[in-house]
Amino acid sequence: MKKLLLGTAALAVTASVAFAGSHSVVRMGTEGAYPPYNFINDAGQVDGFERELGDELCKRAELTCEWVTNEWDSIIPNLVSGNYDTIIAGMSITAERDEVIDFTQNYTQPDPSAYLVMAGNEGVALEGAVIAAQTNTIQASFVAEMGATLLEFASPDETIAAVRNGEADAVLADKSFLTPIADEGGDLVMLEREELIGGGVGMGLRESDGELKEKFNAAIQSMKDDGSLNTLIAKWEIGAAF
Repeated sequence: MKKLLLGTAALAVTASVAFAGSHSVVRMGTEGAYPPYNFINDAGQVDGFERELGDELCKRAELTCEWVTNEWDSIIPNLVSGNYDTIIAGMSITAERDEVIDFTQNYTQPDPSAYLVMAGNEGVALEGAVIAAQTNTIQASFVAEMGATLLEFASPDETIAAVRNGEADAVLADKSFLTPIADEGGDLVMLEREELIGGGVGMGLRESDGELKEKFNAAIQSMKDDGSLNTLIAKWEIGAAF
């Protein structure tokens, strides 16, 4: 679950109330670039764990939903300004974000962050290494705080490329994102070291959309209660079950 760090708290004063209360169509905002949480499939459609989850939540909440993609860097500002009504994009619930937007209850447990390196570089001293991370994530902040040299990129794919081309010694990202890349059996391998940073993932909403939050909270809880959420988590190998 990627953990966006907000650039400014000033977003809070720009919150749109255009869709507060009643929603005829709920626009589900996601990144579409972070499998297995969300990605664009060969048909050009949003796919992944959060697509399946979001469609089921909308069904249970009796809502008509549409999917919208947005780049990670501006995903919170564009929610606040009304370009869509929810964020369902592998976003961890944090106190900093909660000052600007609201969150449903979590629909995943915390997902460990892991390191990916070139095969043969497993002995790298991480504290003195150059480590790539996607910009505006808690992983990026963690790298900076640990004393390593942080190399930030706009997309997760660019962080992987930075290791392959020698710009960075390692990538720090969600384990569920990195595992399939390492499992391809190519030139990249995972280190045993993991970092547990951030909490579980939830849906982001505008502060004004309390009714919508209640509907999605009820739907998430119903999926927890009947075990269907754990079935999805296991299918997409997101992390620990509830």
